[in-house]
Amino acid sequence: MQRKILVIRGGAIGDFILTLPVLAALRARFPQPPLEVLGYPHIAGLAQWGGLADAVRPIESRALAGFFVRGGQLQLELCEYFASCSLIVSYLYDPDGVFQDNVLSCTSAQFIAGPHRPNEAAGVHATEVFLKPLEALDITGADGVPRLSQAVPAPVSTPSGQPLRVALHPGSGSERKNWPARHWQTLLQQILAQSSWQVTLVGGEAEGDRLEQLAALAGGGRLTLLRNRPLTEVAEQLTGCQLFVGHDSGITHLAAALGVPSLVLWGPSVEAVWRPRGAHVHLVRHPQGLAALPPTTVWEALRRMMPDF
Repeated sequence: MQRKILVIRGGAIGDFILTLPVLAALRARFPQPPLEVLGYPHIAGLAQWGGLADAVRPIESRALAGFFVRGGQLQLELCEYFASCSLIVSYLYDPDGVFQDNVLSCTSAQFIAGPHRPNEAAGVHATEVFLKPLEALDITGADGVPRLSQAVPAPVSTPSGQPLRVALHPGSGSERKNWPARHWQTLLQQILAQSSWQVTLVGGEAEGDRLEQLAALAGGGRLTLLRNRPLTEVAEQLTGCQLFVGHDSGITHLAAALGVPSLVLWGPSVEAVWRPRGAHVHLVRHPQGLAALPPTTVWEALRRMMPDF
């Protein structure tokens, strides 16, 4: 049986999307061995959906707990699983090397430990930080733009007679990254009043009542609410959109990785490290912060991105 390559990656949606170039680089360098991901299935499943991984194994398995304890009890099934690997690349937080030592007690695989998070003070983009450990495999110059291989860049036009579709994601994992809800309401009203665009409203628990408040502004079947749906379903829906608008969030990174032209309302995050990558991604900001960014500025930016408006 051919031994597999394993990438271990926890973290949130954005962290995983920014690690996609690692999977793509490994797949390009080693096309034959199975490539698997040990992570959160509801997030890491995107890699399997996009053709960048052959399988996903849950990182939250209780059997894995012993590997984080020095001298811990190691489950035989997981020892055999790690032994089936020829290469393991881990981005887990493991400052004392306890996890690495326990894994290496089970396997002869080459083990490469990468950073779980970039050092923002260094000002190096996260994708480059995550790719750097692969230099140990003589992998250099890899594409640092996250891409899901099923993605076809969305055209900023549609067949004659069909309306454009714009996706809006009015939330993020941190309130300080969010544009005020009242501004989102004004923007949606402008879209509905001044265009024939269809709207897909994307969100989850983090958005609270914001989605329902926005959805209530739309009528006539022009708005689709996509709330608390599996990420692979969200990805499929986003590929049908000609434009995406969001904050610094995991969903924004997903839209960018899908090739959807994206307008990002940028807040306090370090741009050099966390900016979604790609020529199809445009940032809009205000020197006094997101709260000072007027809806008219965002609306005009949207119109510029729609050349056939």
